[in-house]
Amino acid sequence: MDTSAVIALLDAGDVNHQAAKSAFESLEYEVADLFTTSYVLIEIYALLGRRYGPSAVERFRQDFAPLLEVIWVDEDLHEAGLDLLLDRASKSLSLVDAVSLVAIRARGADRVFAYDRHFENRGFEMVGQ
Repeated sequence: MDTSAVIALLDAGDVNHQAAKSAFESLEYEVADLFTTSYVLIEIYALLGRRYGPSAVERFRQDFAPLLEVIWVDEDLHEAGLDLLLDRASKSLSLVDAVSLVAIRARGADRVFAYDRHFENRGFEMVGQ
């Protein structure tokens, strides 16, 4: 799961909110493995805190984060993501997304719950479209 999907799911005012709700329900129905990286969690906590305050961060931590398997970014994963970022020389690819791409490939996943086109541009099926 990418930050873009989580925010779309949680924020009723997000343009992708309804699509995200439907996609999440489908993922629940198929008992899909939901995983993300610790870098994505940092991004989510920062956005929730800035937009809605610490109580939103706490609610996410208690109610939603336990649904996700977290791949904790270590030095090797960080460096592999940084290598990808530098290799692509893309101004729009963030380190968080680059690390996610490396983690997704390492897991052998072919679908990503995201609204960020970086994943689709690299051959992954986008869940929630």
